[in-house]
Amino acid sequence: MIKYLTMVSVVALSVSAQADDKPLSAVLMDEAAGCMTGPMEQFGRYIGDWDIADQQLSQDGKVWSPGSGARWNFTCVGNGIAVQDFWMPNSAEGAPPPGVGTNLRIYDPKAEQWEIFWTATKTQGHTHIRARQDEEGNIEMHFVSPEQPRPRRIIFYSPTDEGWDWSMDMSFDGGENWTTVYKIKATPRGK
Repeated sequence: MIKYLTMVSVVALSVSAQADDKPLSAVLMDEAAGCMTGPMEQFGRYIGDWDIADQQLSQDGKVWSPGSGARWNFTCVGNGIAVQDFWMPNSAEGAPPPGVGTNLRIYDPKAEQWEIFWTATKTQGHTHIRARQDEEGNIEMHFVSPEQPRPRRIIFYSPTDEGWDWSMDMSFDGGENWTTVYKIKATPRGK
């Protein structure tokens, strides 16, 4: 994990050392082609601005309730260095803004997997997640640290022109069986 944080720091320093007052285009920070080829395309295909409809399973496992929704924006960093997303949940009616979060997704070609770092307002530190694309084109993510009380995984399902689905599953038997507890339907923003 430190290796990846160091890599991100080195990339950030090299970009800032060259950036001065140049526009983002001068350091490839507004280019996305590098995130649309090879393994980078696995998350690159989610680049865009998405409206999120979400649902959560009740504690007794019987009822799905709609959430407040969100906006989720994916962008390419440095024309293929990483894919970063910004999670911006809607406030429940009459509630204060819930805060925002971001993932930085870096592909490790040697391990053929993604190293992902999540952080959000009102949380301390970050969460480290690893992901791999399966044979069907879905991306399965597993939490590395901090350790979770129950195994959980997140699945990004392959996108279509209409959008894509996402689920968070939990295991109550050490990873033998999985129960979907939270799900998302993403549609292109503004359509």
